[in-house]
Amino acid sequence: MSDAPKRRGWRPWLRALHRDFGYLVIGLTVIYALSGLAVNHIADWDPSFSSIERTHRVSVPLPDDDLAAAAAVLGSLGVVEKPREVFRVDDTQLDVVLEQRTLHVDTQSGTVLEEGQSPRWFLRMANWLHLNRGKRAWTLVADAYAVLLLFLSVSGLFMIPGRKGLVGRGAVIALVGAAIPVAYVAWSGGPAGPERARTSSDR
Repeated sequence: MSDAPKRRGWRPWLRALHRDFGYLVIGLTVIYALSGLAVNHIADWDPSFSSIERTHRVSVPLPDDDLAAAAAVLGSLGVVEKPREVFRVDDTQLDVVLEQRTLHVDTQSGTVLEEGQSPRWFLRMANWLHLNRGKRAWTLVADAYAVLLLFLSVSGLFMIPGRKGLVGRGAVIALVGAAIPVAYVAWSGGPAGPERARTSSDR
């Protein structure tokens, strides 16, 4: 009986790397996946901001000067943000434009209609990262993430030997996955599809 140690081969090392890199990119994958779902439906909603509409009341009478009246309204509502613009809509309405909202002030009744947008904290951050608004340093992180995803995809093909791996069921499943984007491009006409549709309708 031989006491020589058994060779472990390369698959255990591949599985270990696949596992560890998979753990490493969990956070990024969650961010990119949730952001992707949100941005895919941008025609139906704003993935980064939610609309707000609130009504407030302030004490009247307000100062006759528009800037002084705006300052009184902001002070009454506890808003410290400096307005971007203040203008008189008519004799009874003063609009105070802030960064992400506008206050429509009824100077006679003291009613203030607040309209604007409120950031969806997590999704706004995720979309900012996903769309690479940060540029520069984040480009390096995004590139590294893409390389790790490629490694996870390719290494997954070779982790399991035999009929459940690349030479058997794994190959069938991989081909089905690869066929999905190919089939959609063929069905939709790809990037030139909409242009061809417009050309045909113009004839």
